[in-house]
Amino acid sequence: MTITIELLGPVIALVAWSMVMWVWMYVTRLPAMRAAKMTPDPNAPRGQQMSLLPPQVRWKADNYNHLMEQPTVFYALAISLVLLGVQSGAALYLAWGYVALRIVHSLVQSLINKIEVRFLLFALSNIPLIALTYMAVKAFLSATGAG
Repeated sequence: MTITIELLGPVIALVAWSMVMWVWMYVTRLPAMRAAKMTPDPNAPRGQQMSLLPPQVRWKADNYNHLMEQPTVFYALAISLVLLGVQSGAALYLAWGYVALRIVHSLVQSLINKIEVRFLLFALSNIPLIALTYMAVKAFLSATGAG
């Protein structure tokens, strides 16, 4: 297998982790809603009803939402590197590093929600994204003859 195709591994792993978080969110949220005798109200302001649930339940949903935000940049970068045919062990390590940091971030947010630790993990996860962005820009410019 080539490094180019292997770059899809971290993409698939992070998508799979997002599905784990989706299941975890509902496995905790639905029983909490039943316990609170909550009936979903489409007219309630966004987030008002969910604010009635215990914080430990809300943390999973917050994290799932976070997995739908910044990681979209990662997906675009990794797939762009694959399409550009980048053969880089460094890119592969950076991609797996990003995924590992996002999984640790998820666990911290979902279990203890220490904001200082979450911020550190979030900040650290930007390092591989910046490096992957540099690699993608360089590869694109080279492929188009502009660099």
